[in-house]
Amino acid sequence: MKMAANLKLLSFLIPCAFLVPVLITMAPDLKEAWNSEALQNMKTVFIGIFLEAAPFLLMGVLLSSLMQWFVSEEMVRKLTPKNPIGGVLVAGLLGIIFTICECGMVPVVRRLMHKGMPAYIAVTFILSGPVVNPIVFTATLLAFPSHPEITIARMGLAFAVAASIGMLVYVFVRRNPLWMPKVAVTEVKTHPGFKMAQPHVHAHANAPDHNHVKNWRSFFIHAGDEFVDMSKYLVIGALITACIQTFISRSDLISLGNGPVASYVFMMGFAYVLSLCSTSDAFVASAFSHTFALGPLVSFLVLGPMLDFKSTLMLLSTFRTRFVIGLSLAIITLVFAGSWLINLLV
Repeated sequence: MKMAANLKLLSFLIPCAFLVPVLITMAPDLKEAWNSEALQNMKTVFIGIFLEAAPFLLMGVLLSSLMQWFVSEEMVRKLTPKNPIGGVLVAGLLGIIFTICECGMVPVVRRLMHKGMPAYIAVTFILSGPVVNPIVFTATLLAFPSHPEITIARMGLAFAVAASIGMLVYVFVRRNPLWMPKVAVTEVKTHPGFKMAQPHVHAHANAPDHNHVKNWRSFFIHAGDEFVDMSKYLVIGALITACIQTFISRSDLISLGNGPVASYVFMMGFAYVLSLCSTSDAFVASAFSHTFALGPLVSFLVLGPMLDFKSTLMLLSTFRTRFVIGLSLAIITLVFAGSWLINLLV
């Protein structure tokens, strides 16, 4: 089985051999291009984004592995509030206890959903956790020391958007949105209005919910598998984000944001492209405090931790594509409406 897989992979690598003479011929030009100032900046930005996100991703996979060890399905079901409103409110405030960046949130939530957590509670947690936590609260206060209303607006809007989307998921999503390849599933009722898909005992060995023997070796094997699985999407997202930041000047982007609606679109798009960690994006937003009003700044601070390029790839690796598209549209719509309303009122 393993030999057949290796031969299949080799068949895809054979065409790459024809590129070797071309690369040798172009070697001087490639070396010059690789040492250009733009590419040096791109490499610096890429390394910065990756190193900023990697520790939080590592924290997330270690926490996920601990949950695999110590948290049982029965424990998750007992601790999950039966009332959907109570469940959404509790999930929206879990970030105060679990101060995890958005990069490490995905593996944790995936593990909790495999343990039996309903989708609406998991989605609320994954959206509010990266914002509604003490570290982000303090960082935002330090970035805007003379404007505490920005910090209050950020926390309040993040909680409201996460809770609203959690209730939308409870009402409209009837099937488990997790993407589980090569796992035979059956649907069992876990909460009113939600069907939890659980794997049969003959699930594929590489499925994310298979059971390890509980020892330290299995703990680190599980954590390593999770880290490799999620980090490839982080690398791709960081690389594309670094290219955009390097080859598109910030002045050109700011020129697109002149207008009552365009300023929101620009700041939200800017947050998506930059893919900054929620613990540091407030200091970037403070650079625009004299250019944009309160509403666009809040839209930048709320949308970025909930939805950016690298987190989109991670979500697509965990949830079904249709669910991620609907979730993204809901986040964008509610963040835009909420930040516009805050700007109107404040």
